[in-house]
Formats: sequence, C-alpha cells, structure tokens
Amino acid sequence: MFRKSPGFHYEAVPAGDPGSTPGLYSSPITYGQSQFSSGHSFDYVPRIKDNDFTDKTQGLLSWICNLIVIFLVFVCTLITFPISAWFALKTVPNYQRIVIFRLGRIRPPKGPGVVLVLPLIDQWQRVDLRTRAFNIPPCKVTTKDGGLVSIGADIQFRIWNPVMSVVAVQDLNASTRLTAQNAMTQSLGKKTVREIQTERVKLGEHLGMDINELTKPWGLEVDRVELTLESVLQAPEEPNSGSFIMPPSVPGLEGLAGPIQQLAMHFLGQNTPGPQPVKDTVNFTDEMNTGAPVSTGSSKAEELLAAVSLVLSEDLVRQVGACFQFHISNSSGQTSSYYYVDLTQNGGACGVGEARQPDVSLSMSEQDLMALFQGSLQPFSAYSSGRLRVQGDLNTAMKLETLIKLLKPL
Repeated sequence: MFRKSPGFHYEAVPAGDPGSTPGLYSSPITYGQSQFSSGHSFDYVPRIKDNDFTDKTQGLLSWICNLIVIFLVFVCTLITFPISAWFALKTVPNYQRIVIFRLGRIRPPKGPGVVLVLPLIDQWQRVDLRTRAFNIPPCKVTTKDGGLVSIGADIQFRIWNPVMSVVAVQDLNASTRLTAQNAMTQSLGKKTVREIQTERVKLGEHLGMDINELTKPWGLEVDRVELTLESVLQAPEEPNSGSFIMPPSVPGLEGLAGPIQQLAMHFLGQNTPGPQPVKDTVNFTDEMNTGAPVSTGSSKAEELLAAVSLVLSEDLVRQVGACFQFHISNSSGQTSSYYYVDLTQNGGACGVGEARQPDVSLSMSEQDLMALFQGSLQPFSAYSSGRLRVQGDLNTAMKLETLIKLLKPL
C-alpha cells in the first residue's frame, strides 16, 4: 500500500516573475498544467470585471444539492411569509447595493428597491456607492533635492463595483488610507520643493491616477486629490534646485559649494557690488525689496504694534483665539526681529520678543509685514506666492485677517 501513487505531484516554480497574479482581473496562473484539481473552492474566481458570476467549477452533484437546499428554504419562506417577510425583505435605496453570498458563493449585486434575502443560507452586506472623503494628516516628506516638507492631502473616492469592494479587500477604508499615504510619499519624494510649491494641482492629478492604479482591483475610484502644503521644514541642499536664488559669484569663491559660498559672502562680500537678484516668488529669501535699512523698518514695526494695541479687545480674542509669532527678516534674509500678537486670553497683548507658546509662527520680510497689515497684501496671496512662510496650522494663520480688517480704517 506504500507504493500507491498519490493523487498529486510537485512541480518546479519558475524563478522569474510570471507576469500576472491570480485575482479578480485574471485567471489563475498555470505553470505547465493546472495547479489545483477542478472543483476546489479556491479555484473559483468569478469574472466580476465583466459582470460574469457564473460558477463553472461547481460539479453536477454539488449543483443539485445546492438547488435542493435553496428550493426548500424558498418554500419555507413562502409558507411562513407573514413572519419571514420581516427577515427576508430588505429595502435598498438608490445609493446602495446589497452583496449576497448564497451558500458561500458570490451572487450579483442586488438593488435598488426591495430585495429578497433567503434566511439561513444567505449572507449579505450593504455597500454605499456615494462619494466619500478622508484626510491624510501632514507627514514629513524628503524631496529629491534634499528638502524636507510637511504635506498632507484631502482625497475623495467612490465605489464603482460593490462586489469587488467586498471580495477583494477586508478593510476598505483602512487599506485605501494606507495606500494613498504610501503613494503620496513615494510620488512627492521624486519632486523638488519648487515643484511641490508651484505645481500642487498637477501633482494632485498625477497622484490620483497613481492611487487609481493601485485601488482598481478593489472596485473603487479616486475622484479628487488636493495636496495641502503645511510648511517647508528644511531648505533644499542642491543649489540648482530652483527653490531659491543662488548669490552672485565673487572672485576667489567660485570653487566653493553653494551654502559655503553664501556663508563666505555674508562675511567677506557684503560690500561687494553685484547684480540685482531677479524678482521671483520663493520661500527662502526675500527678493522683493532689498534696499530698506533695518532701523527704518524697526520704527515702522513699532508704529504698527502701537496701532494693533489700540484695536485689541475681548471680542477680538473670542473671534480669533490664537497666538501669532512673527519672524521678521532683513535685506540679507536673516531674522532680525521678533514680534508677537497674543489673542488667547483677557483683552489680548502684543509686543517685541518671542511668545511663550505660539500657535502659529509667521516668517516674512519687513516690507511684506507692513503691506500685510495695511491691507495691500492678502495673507493667502502672500502664502501662495511664497512671501509668507507658515509654521503651524494654516487655517489658524488665516484668522489673522480678522485683525487686519480692524486695522484698515486706521
């Protein structure tokens, strides 16, 4: 009896990638012959993509037994119909479908309207087809040019195939969140800080297509991806990344690297005449105005603080409820002064120095600060153009407009 040949045999698996994977979009891979004998439950993968739910692997005897069980349950449901109607009839609205497993085998989706669910042999699950949305919290992404940004995303998606969303994935929401976050990290890691700042809409469209390729076997489709850049945590390391303007060359410093050359120019080349920098909207240097002396700007800032102190009130504190820290840079791009506006308690306060626990830190030039509080520069426009850098919640930073509106009549 030990010499009897078994009903199966082992076969070598090719070393290379077979090119496709068994799933809802392809038939099982065969390495020379079929891996499994016909009739096993793990052989059956319905062609859901083509709306074909025919079970061709079920044997004749199994099909007859299933038919008898279904007939008996259906007759019992009819006999006890006044009572069984509470359990067998389900109302399905237009935006939902019911996925039914009858005796463990998938059935076509049912609905909308009244759907009959046979007790004892049917397992069913409701699937919502309406558009859903979720938020990817800001995470740190290292860009191609060595920069570090904190960026998140708002994603909208919908289910286009209810059966695939139930059969192909166990936890659809958690899997979609994790897939979208990984795709965003990998996609933005191949871009520069400059591209992320200026091409967020385009990058969001490309990211949506990448996520769709990954989630297509799950029966869902991403409709919209909106990237939200919170802040730039670290400037790019490469000098030619386009995120900031290189300083003019100085004789004797041509062989030095970009950051070292900037440091050397700060100590040795401040009095060396050079060409005027090209006007551009960047996040790391102030190129809009480079000739204002620091002393004049400080007096203007003090006058501005005096004007702000006149409009502080408990009503303003209730409306805003945030503490703002201002980092003011001079013509060379270095932070020269600090101001704060505290609208979190009592009647509010403002002054020179650093706040203890600021909710938002704003970095800008002195001229942009004056233009911001005079009303000629909008906070969101300054943030979009790169003249205003925000560290913290962007929505909290935009509450500064409430204070600016009170200063306009002054």
